Amino acid sequence: MSMPRTAATFAPPVMEARRWLEGVTHPADCPLMNVSQAAPVEPPTRALREHIAQTALTRDDAHLYGPVLGLPALRAELAATTARLYGGAVEEAQVCITSGCNQAFAAAIAMLCGEGDEVILPTPWYFNHKMWLDMAGVRSVALPTGPDLLPDPDRAAGLITSRTRAITLVTPNNPAGVEYPADLVQAFFDLARARGIALITDETYRDFDSRSGPPHALFQDPDWDDTLIHLYSFSKAYRLTGHRVGAMVASAARLREVEKFLDTVAICPSQLGQHAALWGMQNLGQWLAGERDEILARRAAIAENMPRLAPQGWELLGLGGYFAYMQHPFAESSAALAQRLVRDAGILCLPGTMFCPEDDPSGARQLRIAFANLDGRGISRLFERLAALPVT
Repeated sequence: MSMPRTAATFAPPVMEARRWLEGVTHPADCPLMNVSQAAPVEPPTRALREHIAQTALTRDDAHLYGPVLGLPALRAELAATTARLYGGAVEEAQVCITSGCNQAFAAAIAMLCGEGDEVILPTPWYFNHKMWLDMAGVRSVALPTGPDLLPDPDRAAGLITSRTRAITLVTPNNPAGVEYPADLVQAFFDLARARGIALITDETYRDFDSRSGPPHALFQDPDWDDTLIHLYSFSKAYRLTGHRVGAMVASAARLREVEKFLDTVAICPSQLGQHAALWGMQNLGQWLAGERDEILARRAAIAENMPRLAPQGWELLGLGGYFAYMQHPFAESSAALAQRLVRDAGILCLPGTMFCPEDDPSGARQLRIAFANLDGRGISRLFERLAALPVT
């Protein structure tokens, strides 16, 4: 008997971690610190919420099915913004809007892969990418990263087979936080093109990249769309997580295939969410710059607080986007440690075992801290709690 698709993969890690809270109470002077999920908890700006409300009240078409590939105005706006940010050329026909960035990845895989094909994922990997590949019958080929958590193109080249259909990069990385250098991204693009496979870049956290200027030059190649499939999310930029609005930038020919998947799964993205994303892009540029500054300040606070943990043997492996990726000094696996942190320190975070293959021992030593919902004072308290844990 064949295995059901959902049985081919593991339970959603964030939901699994929330179950650790069952039956656990935290004293008033040590409330739970939830650093398990990389999502803003505050709602959109009032101005954006008012725009959503007015759209709901005044636009009848916002409550109807829309174009499968998204609102033309939003596609055009994202094409222009992508071209401007990356210094390249992008057309509306090369952009589609999806119901969140996870759906964009799923659509890309459905368009690229058949049963038993392979996709290379650097580890630690983004668990939802691995879960979708499992459920799609596509083999995830792990590409272990080095101490700097950066993948090696030469090592990736050795993993490519006749069944390889794509390499997927996430930058700034989830879960590791590292920002991939432009020349590294270019090397992977060149490798993918030379071997006739796709390069998928998930740049969900690009609005919080610490670097100025284009993070890479891929869109400056006049034929970028023969290889590149670029994924983006509006959720983090405009606090639209509940509206599920993401995007894919790829060749028009590939998007015609993607349209089959999107029409079957969701028919069209959320109309209100798309109108919100469009208004945000057109009106919240300065506000988004302030959001980036705040995230960078919190990133700096993580770095400033790390020396407090050095005596116990903690190490900071990666930092950026919404994430700090840390190596812990305890003898126990991070899978057990993460659950103990809930009980003993009031900290909910995810263990590295959720981001690695089961036979990869590195995950047992690592934790992901999603710090975007902690201000500077909260980050200081987080480190106080971690420093207070006895190392045995």
